Amino acid sequence: MTSATSTIVALATAPTAGAVGILRLSGPAALEVGRRLAPGVPVEPTPRHAYLASFVDAQGRALDEGLFLYFRAPASFTGEDVVELQAHGSPRLLQLLLARALEDGLARPAAPGEFTRRAFLNGRIDLTRAEAVADLVAADSESAVRAAAAGLSGALTERVRALEEPLRSLHADLEGVLNFPDEAEGADENSEARVQALRAQAEALLSEAGHGRLVRRGARVALFGPVNAGKSTLFNRLVGEARALVDDEPGTTRDALEARVEWNGLGVTLFDTAGLRETPGRVEALGIARTRELLAGVDLTVLVLPPGTSEADAERWRAEAGVTDVLVVDGKCDVAVGSEAPGSAPRPRVSGLTGEGVDALRESLLSRLWGGGTPSAVALVSERHADALRRAAEALSRAESASRLSTLEVVSGEVSLALEALGELSGTSASEALIDAIFQRFCIGK
Repeated sequence: MTSATSTIVALATAPTAGAVGILRLSGPAALEVGRRLAPGVPVEPTPRHAYLASFVDAQGRALDEGLFLYFRAPASFTGEDVVELQAHGSPRLLQLLLARALEDGLARPAAPGEFTRRAFLNGRIDLTRAEAVADLVAADSESAVRAAAAGLSGALTERVRALEEPLRSLHADLEGVLNFPDEAEGADENSEARVQALRAQAEALLSEAGHGRLVRRGARVALFGPVNAGKSTLFNRLVGEARALVDDEPGTTRDALEARVEWNGLGVTLFDTAGLRETPGRVEALGIARTRELLAGVDLTVLVLPPGTSEADAERWRAEAGVTDVLVVDGKCDVAVGSEAPGSAPRPRVSGLTGEGVDALRESLLSRLWGGGTPSAVALVSERHADALRRAAEALSRAESASRLSTLEVVSGEVSLALEALGELSGTSASEALIDAIFQRFCIGK
């Protein structure tokens, strides 16, 4: 598959002042356009060799001095001729160089993600690795960086291929028996076991979708509970700075506060919410309404109770969180040590003021959110990947049921549907509309 024949150009670095700014060209005229900006470079430069060059305007006047690099097709990121000019990171300078590259009409501005799209179209990378490029650019936690780097190196591609290749072999065997029964006799033996194993493989990969979602956007954790339970003090302790106003007067927090932290490489957004009580004031009531709305959209809630709260009251406050996963703790243990309601089950005890129990609480939260393993070891499964894997697993489940009835036509048809879904992951059967949607989320110059 080949990409468009036009030459594209864009800034590959952010449009802010910095030490280095990069102008990137790709396409058949990349070298010609690049040499117009750096005429001192040889007519046939050595590929992958850095030349110190003067970058000039249309009148030949020097604008800057920097590095000129040439990558000859097909040994480049896009699979085309690529030129990079590494100049000083002045936004105005880079705009002048970009305008100079565009002024003779040999190159046009690149669309968002067009360099990576050409790499995909020219077979340099598959679709999952192309998406990992965007994930790496957008990564804002250690786990997201490491997971995207694993995707860029082909970790997810290998796992999809390990499922796709035996599935394609099974489909060939089934089609052979259906179309050439004499020549392919017996090729469908053990088809039920083969389908069952492949279905389990697809479901195992699909099970990581939740972890992939947490890595991509980070976890969302909300502290909630009755007024004056120590939520804001605990929030400040977990964040590591005084973000929430703390006072002895109940109902200090009137609106949800949020802060971003990173625990064991996993990005976590913490929310401190308005305390709940039965007879709040008008403004406080608005904050409580917002609390209830926020609780419905987080991954985990921490119910912070005053020490000595009965189990019945704890259950009443727990019901406020609806279906959201709830971890119940006693706050302010520094001011009410040992006070437990008769008949109540022991609850974890924390103090935002002294820090007692906070490390254990953090570990409990991570365990609830993540389970075993570490966030940096996840295969980065996006919502798109999850949808394709879900459809593949469902098709294989139907194929498994059909194989017990010896209806090979149905088995083969369902296996074909599973292959089509997996092809959307790698890009072998992705539609043009799907490819457009994927690359539209890339930045210009990547």
